[in-house]
Amino acid sequence: MENVILFDSDVRDNLLPLTFTRPICELRVGILRIREKWEKWFDAKVSYITQDYLSKKYPIHIEDDNFVINGAALPSEPLCRLITQLEPNEALLKDGELIAARMNRQQFDSLIHEEEIDELAGFELGETPFLKIDFPWELFSLNDQAIREDFRLLTEDRTSQKLSDSNRIIGNGAIFVEEGATVEDATLNTTTGPIYIGREAQIMEGSLIRGPFALCEHATVKMGAKIYGATTIGPHSKVGGEVNNIVLTAYSNKSHDGFLGNAVLGEWCNLGADTNNSNLKNNYSEVKLWHYPSERFHPTNLQFCGLIMGDHAKCGINTMFNTGTVVGVSANIFGAGYPRNFVPSFTWGGPGGMSTFQTSKAFDTAKRMMIRRNIEFDEVESNILKRVFELTAQFRRWEKQSNPV
Repeated sequence: MENVILFDSDVRDNLLPLTFTRPICELRVGILRIREKWEKWFDAKVSYITQDYLSKKYPIHIEDDNFVINGAALPSEPLCRLITQLEPNEALLKDGELIAARMNRQQFDSLIHEEEIDELAGFELGETPFLKIDFPWELFSLNDQAIREDFRLLTEDRTSQKLSDSNRIIGNGAIFVEEGATVEDATLNTTTGPIYIGREAQIMEGSLIRGPFALCEHATVKMGAKIYGATTIGPHSKVGGEVNNIVLTAYSNKSHDGFLGNAVLGEWCNLGADTNNSNLKNNYSEVKLWHYPSERFHPTNLQFCGLIMGDHAKCGINTMFNTGTVVGVSANIFGAGYPRNFVPSFTWGGPGGMSTFQTSKAFDTAKRMMIRRNIEFDEVESNILKRVFELTAQFRRWEKQSNPV
């Protein structure tokens, strides 16, 4: 079995706030996380090179022979073939950026001790096809192709569970239903892409779904939901109302009426009833999105771009998010009107004013939500969020003038 190590490149900063709490390869696009894709392609257990404060949860495992792969790259058959053909001390590059290398244990020891390593022989990948995630909006804009590729990877030479006759199927496209999933009285349209329904997932009656669509294990589509592709509902997540081209990473809820489009939510997020986001500006111009490294709004080259939300963020009922809004980790948003297009991590409040959501209260909220899924909010999680609180203090510019919550 190959030893595969996925590393965080400088792209990690572009992908904040989603990568404040995880390595790049733990992002979900398509049906699977990037890490899970590589594990399936290589039939291997993957480890990580990531930020120091994340390394206890996401450790590295080094063998005598290692394939080191860019965590922002998604595997493809041609790319995987080239990686397996690498000799020791050889590397694959895309426009000068390292995509993969084969390294021994001694080279890793030198890296850890900040010593010189043997020079790698680099080869440009040229036109070799593969996807790569460089910005948060690419998680939804590339989700169509990623769902199709994951669908083939997960379902090839397998037999789907049979759907109930209560459902209406439109088109001759592929539908795959894993063991234990339940789908009743739903309309599934496959003319625009495949539909994947994960293990123990549920689609309730009256739901309208267009592919490509992925409902991961133990996730739920609520009654009467209207879902447009390309949409991924991550494990243990719930979705209702109207959604279009979104990715819910895992354990997040948009359970009620309201619209969410061209959006990515991290883990443990919750949108209150009748929350809506705009995904198109009134003048139809290009959407700009907050960019952490430059501390300014960055062009996306997209006309449709909605909401990017970090882990543990919440919003109250009737919250209205403007086009191209970025919400940080553990933000708690409420109040009438539109919040700002950039809401820093550990924010408490909204249009009426913002203050700091102190870690003691933020952690109490996280504990209550996670225990509902029988998951402990442990010291490892606590330490990660404490570090995120410190790293994001510079963006909470009101702290010197207001009292913390």
